[in-house]
Parts: sequence; C-alpha cells; structure tokens
Amino acid sequence: MFALGNAIVHHEEYGRPWLAWTVMGAMAVWSAFTVYAYSRENGRRPWVVTADLAVACGLMSLSPLIMTDAQFLYNVPLITTIWACNPAVAAGALGGQVAGALSGMVIGLSTYLNRHALTVDLVRDVVLLAGAGLVVGMASSTARRSAVRLAQALRTEAATAERERLARSIHDGVLQVLARVRKRGLELGGEAAELAELAGEQEVALRSLVAAAPTESTVDGDADLRPALQLLATPRVQVSTPATQVMLPAATAVELTAVVREALSNVDKHAGGAKAWVLLEDLGQEVVLSVRDDGPGIPDGRLASAEAEGRMGVAQSIRGRVEALRGTLELQTGPGEGTEWEVRVYR
Repeated sequence: MFALGNAIVHHEEYGRPWLAWTVMGAMAVWSAFTVYAYSRENGRRPWVVTADLAVACGLMSLSPLIMTDAQFLYNVPLITTIWACNPAVAAGALGGQVAGALSGMVIGLSTYLNRHALTVDLVRDVVLLAGAGLVVGMASSTARRSAVRLAQALRTEAATAERERLARSIHDGVLQVLARVRKRGLELGGEAAELAELAGEQEVALRSLVAAAPTESTVDGDADLRPALQLLATPRVQVSTPATQVMLPAATAVELTAVVREALSNVDKHAGGAKAWVLLEDLGQEVVLSVRDDGPGIPDGRLASAEAEGRMGVAQSIRGRVEALRGTLELQTGPGEGTEWEVRVYR
C-alpha cells in the first residue's frame, strides 16, 4: 500500500508514469504469488525466496528509468519503496539469521546501485534491513528448534508410557514364567538345569530391555548413550549408568557401544564364564566408559602377537575406534588380575 500511495503522490513527476504503473502491476501480481506460495508448506522453498529477492531487485533497478534527476536529488523513495524488504524477511524465516541478514544486505546494495550515492539514510536502511532479516531468522530458527524438541518430548512421553504398559504385561506374564522355569530347572538338575540357565538369561535380557531408558536424540544430532549400553546386560554382565542422560553425538554413541560390545565379546572368547562390569561416568567435559572382568587377564605380549598374526579385533575394533573419536584408551591387566579397559572421550 505504501508503494501504491507513493506512486499516486509522485505520478505527475515521474519521467515515465506508464512504466511506474507497469511496475505497480508487476508488484501486485508477484505479491499475490508469494502470499500463495508462502502460505503453503510446499511453496516455502529456497528457489521461491531467491526468485523473490531477484524480482525485488529487478523491479527496483527500473527506478532510474522512471524517476527524474530532481526526484533522486530530493531523495524521493524508489519505485519499490519498502515493498523490497519482503525478501529479507522471507529469507530469514526460511533460512535463518545468516540468510536473512545477507538478503537484507543484497537489497541494500541494490538500493545503493540505483541511487549512486552513499548517504546516512541509505546506511541506516541497510542496517535496518539486515537487522530485520537477522531478527526474523533468529526467531524462526528458535521456533523450529522448539517445535522439534516438543515433538521429541511427545514421542518420548508416548514411548515411555508404552514401555511402562509393556513392562506391566511382561512382569505379570513372561517374567514370572521364566523365573518359575529357572527355579524349577535348578531344582531338577541335569538337562533341566541347562534350560533353567537359558531361562535365566532371557529373564535378565527382558528385564534389561524393560528397564532401559527410551532412546532420545536432540535437534543437533546428539543421542543418549545409556539405552544402548543397558541392553548389553546379561546374567554375567552388569551395566551401571548415571540416572541422568549422557548426551553425545549420535555417531560417537554408536562407536562407544561397539567398543563395549567388542570388549565383552573378548571376555566370552578368552575368559570363559568370567563376569564383567560396564561402568559409564559423565564427568561433564568428558565421558568415561570402563569394561572390567574377573577373568584370567591378558598375558604380556599377547596383544602384540595377535596383531602380528593378523587378528585385529583389539587393534581395529577397540583401539581404532577410540582413536577415531580422539579419545584415550587405557588397559590394565595381568595374569590372574582380570582385564579392565578404560575409554575417555572428550566433549
């Protein structure tokens, strides 16, 4: 409306009034298109915003053909006036604060190129345009992150409620049956004892699955490390994690879980029926993950000889992963002393 009022006021002063009204018509048509496009989710696309910016600058560039030298001298608004600000706001809403600020500066540069004069008013307008795009971009980014976090919270709440419902059902049915089979099998002995042991392992696995915290992630791609570790618990593996979330980049959480799995696999392969303990500690700036067993330990030189023979389990699956995460790995072992791996990863 401001652009229309400006055109009406200065109509008789324009060098080419017909071109001014042609630009007004083009602005009206393009405004109708952008309103329709921005009101639809599939219309809010980068190419639409880029085209919006190009059209605004293009129509603005017709100002020297429409306006007279006297109008430029008396600082009469360009033909597009504040209508040209729309792309900066749209860019900020779609692409964030950087896109909004850059679009504002592009419009300011176009204004300078059409006026051919650097004035206080022009600098002020550029600052306001860039600031408007920046503020709208920040607000838009914050709103999007809030919406994602709300959706994640709702999914987590639903998952927790479903987990609790399943836990009640499993506890009242499957777990009680497995506990009874384990108890009765141990009483009977023989082959029944083997079935009892299997039933006991399944009981522990189910209890770990039910007790594990729901998998959570953030908009920045971080994930809680605890659930994946809690699922590794068995009758011979005890897993201890903090009560609060231990958030790490999702890729880091996956690699650390793989390190623990490999360490526990080595316990099964080389330490027979030894028990193992997994401890996760969150120290703020770093995360410490320990895997300890009460097996016979690793003899001196055993790892070096295994690596020389081409068995790369420890070298690649444990040490290689930790190095890729830029963490530190410490091994404490000895004949008859068990084995303990300590991994430290810095945030």
